Amino acid sequence: MTNSLQLLLILLAVAVGVVVLCRILRLPAMLGYLLVGIMIGPHALGWIPDAPETRDLAEFGVVFLMFSIGLEFSLARLRAMQRLVFGLGTAQVVATILLVMLASFFFGLDWRAGLALGGVLAMSSTAIVSKMLVERAELNLPHGQKIMGVLLFQDLAVVPLIIIIPALASSGQSLYITLGFALLKAALVLAAMLIFGQRLLRPWFHLVARQKSSELFMLNVLLFTLGLAYITELAGLSLALGAFVAGMLISETEYRYQVEEDIKPFRDVLLGLFFVTVCMLLDLRSVVSGVGWVMLILLILLPFKAAVVAFLSRWFTGDWGAAIRSGVGLAQAGEFGFVLLTLAGGANLLPMDVMQNVLAAMLISMLIAPFLIQHAEIIVRRLSPSAWMDRAMQIHQIAVRSMAASAHIIICGYGRSGQTLSRFLTQEGIRFIALDLDPHRIQEAATAGESVVYGDAAKREVLLAAGLMRAKTLVITYDDKHSALKILHHVHQVRPDLPVVVRTADDTQIEDLKKAGAAEVVAEVTEGSVMLASQALLMAGVPLNRVIRRVQESRAWRYAAFSGYLRTAQYAVDDPGDSLQPRFLSVLLKEGSFAVGRKLGEVGLAELEVEVNAVRRYNSVPGAQASEAMLLQAGDILVLFGLPEALQAAELQLHKGQ
Repeated sequence: MTNSLQLLLILLAVAVGVVVLCRILRLPAMLGYLLVGIMIGPHALGWIPDAPETRDLAEFGVVFLMFSIGLEFSLARLRAMQRLVFGLGTAQVVATILLVMLASFFFGLDWRAGLALGGVLAMSSTAIVSKMLVERAELNLPHGQKIMGVLLFQDLAVVPLIIIIPALASSGQSLYITLGFALLKAALVLAAMLIFGQRLLRPWFHLVARQKSSELFMLNVLLFTLGLAYITELAGLSLALGAFVAGMLISETEYRYQVEEDIKPFRDVLLGLFFVTVCMLLDLRSVVSGVGWVMLILLILLPFKAAVVAFLSRWFTGDWGAAIRSGVGLAQAGEFGFVLLTLAGGANLLPMDVMQNVLAAMLISMLIAPFLIQHAEIIVRRLSPSAWMDRAMQIHQIAVRSMAASAHIIICGYGRSGQTLSRFLTQEGIRFIALDLDPHRIQEAATAGESVVYGDAAKREVLLAAGLMRAKTLVITYDDKHSALKILHHVHQVRPDLPVVVRTADDTQIEDLKKAGAAEVVAEVTEGSVMLASQALLMAGVPLNRVIRRVQESRAWRYAAFSGYLRTAQYAVDDPGDSLQPRFLSVLLKEGSFAVGRKLGEVGLAELEVEVNAVRRYNSVPGAQASEAMLLQAGDILVLFGLPEALQAAELQLHKGQ
């Protein structure tokens, strides 16, 4: 017992340290687990032996991984992406397996080993690629959609491969009998589970949920998942297959999201242990002695797989730029490849030296993957000048649409929020240009005569083409923190004085966005709570004018606390007959400005009847109110509030002192 606890503590301590380092370096945590396995395995430092108990526990990591994949299995999603999933995805997996089988003959491997090896190398890393796409705001781009479609099919292809690979261990005539029997048995077991499981699942989960016990609900999920996994193992199939079916059954119920949240800690911990135990199998001495073979497999894997995906993607869509980006994104090996490699090793389909070399090449490819994806744009420019020309043409089209616009508003994202904003701007006679990545949405907007163009707002050249240097305001209408931070970074470098308004789902991201330079962050949860309170007050019989005043006061207090952008009720309603209403003006202090190095109270804005509503300072903690003792610095942005003539005089005073 003491020895087991010691091993567990070593594993946890090293894993925590390495994963923290990966987080700091913004690398996937999975890479940290892989490094931990290499470091502490029996073939390196030898801190943890390669014991059967460790591998048995790690197998539960695969169970929960397959369960989470089944949980994300959605017939609606498959129908929406069926051309990419069953077209491009099927072509990629089948082509890779066939080509690897063909290549394996030249290395003295039979077709069974080639089939198993082809299935192993056909997989790509869902964890690494999806994380990188989200962080780079490329999930909805054309190549992002292709990559996700292929990854989804790869996840589905694992299910038959898990059945086929162990059956390949048979030889001669019995191979086909064993393989056919395994597929028939899998079909019968799956059919029984899907038919009877769905009928029993929903009533039973309703009964458990009515008890209103989170512990009981969690125990029920574990019982259902491991129970189905046990049934498939009794049927001579794998634990992972039963877990996949369990997730797929739950995905069709209303408990899907709760289950996904509850199961996440178990899945992540056990899956991390699985990756650790896989890498413990790696014998560094064998890798060093066979380094030539490892490099050969790696050179075959990365360029070969990238080329297969790129050519197939080009054949399906006709766009070389997106095709090459898709190939680069899917070139590496994947976590399911380790699962299949472990099965192939257990069935003795691959010699040990081949196992070691393939495992090493897979690990290296996954370590390289984040850097390849980061530099995909450079690779595209080198390999396909025409793709760069298409990109330049796209930028040119955006520039043509925005050329005549000045003092306009740039809307990043033309979803529901962007369309609502555009209606308000149109009513006020304010020009705008909207950037979006949905061709269907852009086509509808073009038909309606709206100024909406295709472009990724997170790219600097797209923002410049949209008239960033002439714009009056920029609004980010979609909820994507990583993309918003990129846009704010570009704006700070080029137009630090430009006010940027950002939409976010809740108030947890406000501080980070403010530090990055956002003038205002509108949290949906905040606005929703305000409107919820206003409706409740109206239904409770509170007079309408008092409800309006409460809403105005709440908004003024909230936004003043964050950035001081809204005023109290005295300016909340415009008088349409008065053309000289107070307004805001953002002034950027430069190195030679008169106000730089002086305290705010010494600048003399009070005499001009101009109020300093806020002082924005890049990468500083937001929320502090401007005080007369504040020492102004170059790069500060003063948000002034007053009448138009007074604002002009104040801007002159800040820059020239007159």
